[in-house]
Amino acid sequence: MAEIKTAGVVGAGTMGNGIAHVFARSGFQVVLCEVEQRFLDRGLETIRKNLARETAKGKLSQAEAEAAQARIRGTLEGQDLSICDFVIEAAPERFPLKQELFSELDSVLKPDVILASNTSSISITKLAAQTRRPGQVIGMHFFNPVPMMKLVEVIRGLETTDETFQRVKGLAEALGKTPVEVHDAPGFVSNRVLMPLLNEAMYAVMEGVATAEAVDQVFKLGMAHPMGPLELADFIGLDVCLDIMRVMVDGLGDPKYRPCPLLIRMVDAGWLGRKSGRGFYQY
Repeated sequence: MAEIKTAGVVGAGTMGNGIAHVFARSGFQVVLCEVEQRFLDRGLETIRKNLARETAKGKLSQAEAEAAQARIRGTLEGQDLSICDFVIEAAPERFPLKQELFSELDSVLKPDVILASNTSSISITKLAAQTRRPGQVIGMHFFNPVPMMKLVEVIRGLETTDETFQRVKGLAEALGKTPVEVHDAPGFVSNRVLMPLLNEAMYAVMEGVATAEAVDQVFKLGMAHPMGPLELADFIGLDVCLDIMRVMVDGLGDPKYRPCPLLIRMVDAGWLGRKSGRGFYQY
C-alpha cells in the first residue's frame, strides 16, 4: 500500500470539515468533496474560522494556518477523489445514503486505498459489503469538535484486515488523536452507552420529573459532566440522536433503545438543537 499523503473527505458538514481541518493541519493534502457548492463554501469557511481561532489562541502561527487552508481543495466531483491515498466518508447517519456512497467510492478509488467511515452507529461490516474491498473498510469515528477532541474510535468490520487496522491506528496518531479499538456492533461503545443516557434524560422531561435545566444541572454538579445530557443532545443534533437510536433499536432489537416520543416530536417540528436555533433550549 502506498504512503498516505492525500486524504479524501466526503461531506463538509460539522464532522467532515473538522476532519479535513485536522488532516490539513497535520500536513496532509486534502480533497474535500460535497454535493452542493453552498455546503462546500460553508465547510471551507468554518475551517478558515477555526484555524483563525487556533492562531488567536497561539496554537498555530499565521503561516501554519494559511498553509493548512491551502492544502484543502474543495470539489463537487466524486471523480476527483481518485488521486487520494485514503478516503473517509462523513455523510449523514442514514444507511441507504452511505450504501450508495460506498458503492460509488469503491469504483472511483485506487484498488489498494483504505475506505473509512466516520459513522457513529452504522455497521462497518454492512458498509464493507457494498464494496469489492471489504478488508480495507474500517470505521474511524471522530468526536465533535474534531480539532479539539482527542478520541477516535477505530472500528473493525468482520473482514477488516490487521494491516488496515494498524495503518488507520497509525494515521489517527499522526493526526494527534488517541485511537481506541472497538469491534463492530450498533452504536459501538460511545453511542451504545451515551444514547440511552440522553434518551432517559428526555423521558424525565417528558414525564414531568424535572425541567431540562434541572436535569442538566444534576449531571453538571453531581457527576462533573462538562455539559448536561440535554445540552449535549442539542449540541450533537436531535435529528442525529434520533438516527443513532433508530440504528440501535433495529440492530440490537432491544426495546430499551426505543427513542423517547418527545425526541421524535421535536425532530418532526424541526427543533434540531443548536444548529436550528431551538431544541431543549433556545439559541
